[in-house]
Amino acid sequence: MEINLVSDTVTKPTQEMLRFMFRAEVGDDVYKQDPTVIQLEAKVAEMFGMEAALFFPSGTMANQTAIKLHTQPGEQLIADKYAHVYNYEGGGVSFNSGVSCCLLNGNRGMITAKQVAGSINDPEFYHSPLTSLVCVENTTNKGGGACYDFEEFKQIRQVCDTHNLKFHLDGARIWNALVATNDNPKDYGKVFHTISVCLSKGLGAPIGSLLLSDKANIHSALRIRKILGGGMRQVGYLAAAGIYALDNHIERLPDDHRRAKELGVVLKKLNWVYNVEPVETNILIFSVQPNLNEAVLMEKLRQKGISISSMGPGKLRIVTHLDYREVMHTYVMETLEKMVFNV
Repeated sequence: MEINLVSDTVTKPTQEMLRFMFRAEVGDDVYKQDPTVIQLEAKVAEMFGMEAALFFPSGTMANQTAIKLHTQPGEQLIADKYAHVYNYEGGGVSFNSGVSCCLLNGNRGMITAKQVAGSINDPEFYHSPLTSLVCVENTTNKGGGACYDFEEFKQIRQVCDTHNLKFHLDGARIWNALVATNDNPKDYGKVFHTISVCLSKGLGAPIGSLLLSDKANIHSALRIRKILGGGMRQVGYLAAAGIYALDNHIERLPDDHRRAKELGVVLKKLNWVYNVEPVETNILIFSVQPNLNEAVLMEKLRQKGISISSMGPGKLRIVTHLDYREVMHTYVMETLEKMVFNV
C-alpha cells in the first residue's frame, strides 16, 4: 500500500469525475466558445458574489496575473514571509511584473492590518518603491493550513482603501478555510479586489484554478493570460472536473481536517517529535528533536510505504486529501506510534 501525504495535489480523478468529464460539451476556449468553461466561470463567480471569473491552468498563473493587474514595474507588494507568491512561484513577482516584496513576520503565514499599515511606503518619498498591493493567503500553506479570522480581512481592506492599495487573496485552499470557519464566500467577494481559487488541491480535480474579480479586471486578465501562455482550447473536459468537484467534494473536506488533527494528536505523544504546530485544516507541520535527522525519518516512512515532505532542517509536512482513505489513516497512525528513535 503506497500512501502519499506529500501534498493534496497528488490526487487522481474519481471514476465518477472521469465519467462526468467525458460527457462534457466543449468548444475553443481561446475564442471563449467552450460552454463548460463558461459554466464553471459563472458558477464560481456567483459563489463568491463577484462579477466574473477566468479559468487558468494553475494557481501560480492566476496569482501572477492578479499581481500584474494591480501593479506597475518598480512598485512593491506587501505579503507575509511565508507567502506562496514569494516562496513558490519561481520569482514570478519580479520576472513577470517587475515588482518587489515587502515581507512581514506574521503568525503562521497570517498578517494583520496593523502590520500592513506600518509597512506602506510614503508615496511622496520617491526613493522607496511605491506600495500598490497587499497579498494574503487562506489557508496558509507554509503556515500549516492556518485560517484567517475574516474580521482581519475587513480591517486590512480598510487600510488598503485608505492608502489606495489593491487587495488580492491567494485562495489555493479557500475551500478548506470556508469549511473550517463557516465563512460566507460572498463576504470574500465584498472584501477582495481579486481572488484566486484552486480546484486541484482539496477538491481533487486534475488541474485548474480561477481568478475572480469585476468584469473590467477579468477582461484585462484575459490578455495577461494570453501573454503568459495560458490560453487553452477544448479545456471544457478539465472545467467539467472542476464543476463535479465543487458539487461533490467540498462536503467531504471535514474528513481531511479530522484526519490531520488525529495525526497531530498521535505525533504529540512521541518522544522523537519536538513540536506539532496547531492543526486547523488538512495540513500538519511538525518538527523532530534536534538530534534526529528528518531524512532518516522520511526514509523509514518510505520503507513502510508512506511519503511525506520536508520543509527544511528538522521540519516536516503531512497533507491529508481525497485519496487518503480511512484504512490508510489507521495504518499511518499505527506506524507512527510504533516508530522508535534514540533521541
